[in-house]
This record gives sequence, C-alpha cells and structure tokens, in this order.
Amino acid sequence: MFGNPLARRKAEQQMQAEGRLPPGQSLTLDFPVLHYGSVPGFNPDTWSLRAYGEVEQEKKWSWAEFTALPTTKVTCDIHCVTRWSKFDTEWEGVRFRDVVDMVGVKPTAKFVIAHCDGGYTTNTPLDIMLDDDVLLAYRFGGRPLEPDHGFPMRTLVPKRYFWKSAKWVRAIEFSPVDRPGFWEQAGYHNNGDPWKEERTQRRGFFA
Repeated sequence: MFGNPLARRKAEQQMQAEGRLPPGQSLTLDFPVLHYGSVPGFNPDTWSLRAYGEVEQEKKWSWAEFTALPTTKVTCDIHCVTRWSKFDTEWEGVRFRDVVDMVGVKPTAKFVIAHCDGGYTTNTPLDIMLDDDVLLAYRFGGRPLEPDHGFPMRTLVPKRYFWKSAKWVRAIEFSPVDRPGFWEQAGYHNNGDPWKEERTQRRGFFA
C-alpha cells in the first residue's frame, strides 16, 4: 500500500492530521533495529525474570512460569529518539500493573529500573509504568519477538521514546530514587517524552 515515497508521505500526513505524529518524527513502515551490544542467547531452562526492591514480596519467574501468566494485547504507536515512528503496532505480554499487584509494591517505590542482559539499564517513573498499555511483552504482530527486537522479553512503554522499552529484560527493580540508565548517562533525556521532544540533556544530540 505504501510502496512508494508519495504514498508513505500521504500516510505520514494523515497521522499528523490525526494528532498521532510527535514533533520531529517521520513515519516508517519498517522496524529499524537499534541497540547497544550484541544480541544475547536464550535458554528457556535457565532464563528467569526477577522483581525486587521496594516490594512486599520479591518474586522470580522461570520462562515457563512467566508465559503461563494471563496476557494482554496492546495496539499502540511507538516513537524512536532517532526520529522514526511506527503506527498501530501489536504487542502481547503480561501487563506491568499485574506484576506490581503480584509483588505488592511499597509506597516508597517511585521509579522502575529495568535490568537487561549485557548490563543495559533504563529508568522510568513508576506512575508511567502503571499505565494500561505498559507490558512485559514477548509477542509482536502475533508472533514471538525477533531476537533483534528483544526476544525473549522486553518492556513496552509507548508513552516514552522507544529506548525506554528495554530489550532482553531480566530484572525489574522498584526503587525509591531515580537512577539514570545506560543511555540517560550517555546524554539522552532522563524522561524521554516524545510529545515534548525530550531527546537529550544537552544540545547537539539528535538535534
């Protein structure tokens, strides 16, 4: 349908007219791959996900245990700090709010730190993570995630630039204090709201 530049541009203008294209972004029909480090391997027999920190009960799930939890499907738009936006993407996974209910997050928890294979981390305020469309996702477009896109599991945080949707997540920490993650320490904006163009902390980065 959008096999030529004019058709793509028309679709982009439609998204803009509908108020769905944040400032400085362009529509893409692809799913660009951007990440730090190499794609990790996956062994379903040894993989685990841990939730800890300011919680009433720490929990750890095996792959079999986590994928047996009730899932939710979300259709949303995603926006990368490198200026591409992809619309009507379809995801499936465990709603993050359901994980919060399972571990009993304490009132002292204010931020969520996602810890991933390879040492990558990213930080997000807890109130953003409690939105209905935030998932621990392991399916995209009706199929398991591709390894380049975070298989076996990633966070999905549609209201922030896509680096906040951490690939290959292995632990979720509920923290009383904010701790900037990998890209935030490298100069990306700590909050990352695409509608405010919160791309960087300093001028010149993706400007």
